[in-house]
Amino acid sequence: MKKYTILLLSFLLGTAAMAQTQTPAEQENYTKVITDRSAKIVVGIGITDSTSKKFIKVRDILVDHYRVTGTLHDDRNAGVKEVKASGMEKAAMNAKLASLDSAMNIKLDKHHAEFLAKLNKEITPEQVEGVKDAMTYKKVAVTYNGYIDELPQLTEAQKSQIKAWLVEAREKAVDAGSSDEKTAIFGKYKGRINNYLSKEGYDMKKAAEEWQKRLKERAAQKG
Repeated sequence: MKKYTILLLSFLLGTAAMAQTQTPAEQENYTKVITDRSAKIVVGIGITDSTSKKFIKVRDILVDHYRVTGTLHDDRNAGVKEVKASGMEKAAMNAKLASLDSAMNIKLDKHHAEFLAKLNKEITPEQVEGVKDAMTYKKVAVTYNGYIDELPQLTEAQKSQIKAWLVEAREKAVDAGSSDEKTAIFGKYKGRINNYLSKEGYDMKKAAEEWQKRLKERAAQKG
């Protein structure tokens, strides 16, 4: 166990060092990208004066969030790459990969709570919701509205369950390392929702086919 712990720590420390290997130009470009992205989100929740203390404060909280979560994911991904290249047996490899994921998730959970606490000190609960929606490309509303359109016969209880799971997905996607990872999280929850609706008696394959047909008919009418 001691030997295993030492090996794991070496992987974690090594990947942390790798995250710092960007050139100054790359670091500057990354900072610009996440600062611009954060500024657009702040404007989107109604704080439009880019010279105000509140704008700068909220923007910088978002920049820090992108930087911290990005580093945690980069470190984890570098660790995964190193583990997979080590040539160790499958069982040991899977154990190390699981440990890397666990270590990252512990840090993400801690940061997530701190991130939301900082936001809630500066903006309203409604604006915090707006930030989460913007960071996840409004996938809660888009996906929820899709289900409502696909299955207009949904009960209020079923709608409530769908919304609850999508909000849960958004909470996790806020900390994802890329747009692809955010999409994958929502995809996982859509699978859960589809399984739930199937158990509720819906033929999801048939519903999807009929919905696509309606969408094509609407497009034809418009065009």
